[in-house]
Amino acid sequence: TESGRHQEVGHKSLLQSDALYQYILETSVFPREHEAMKELREVTAKHPWNIMTTSADEGQFLSMLLKLINAKNTMEIGVYTGYSLLATALAIPEDGKILAMDINKENYELGLPVIKKAGVDHKIDFREGPALPVLDEMIKDEKNHGSYDFIFVDADKDNYLNYHKRLIDLVKVG
Repeated sequence: TESGRHQEVGHKSLLQSDALYQYILETSVFPREHEAMKELREVTAKHPWNIMTTSADEGQFLSMLLKLINAKNTMEIGVYTGYSLLATALAIPEDGKILAMDINKENYELGLPVIKKAGVDHKIDFREGPALPVLDEMIKDEKNHGSYDFIFVDADKDNYLNYHKRLIDLVKVG
């Protein structure tokens, strides 16, 4: 379970009570969680760096946002084991695409069997390595400007401003 998780280092929440957060997880979040998402959450919980994962409530919020805007072409920078990536892949249409970038393919490969089992791996173009050089190349081609419906960044916090400066050209406005 994710008991007490909202008090852990790195986890942000508006809630001040572990008990309230746990109640919300148990009554609203976990019952609505896709079976593949649950399986990937459990796989990730065994990893030594499990604090880096997207929480179940954040995954459902992400999914809702993607559906509300009818996102089809998306990007994710910082994949880890792929929990938010799976949430995205499940939320976008069958012909949707996700450009996913992370410096550590081994972590992604922990979650890949679950992603494949969910039948959404065909939507993912995974690229191992730093994202900034890839983004710099993409920006050079005008056809990439405004081509992404949604971009999710959960990577090295020190580069957030650098990501933003590049991604602002790639994401659709409006």
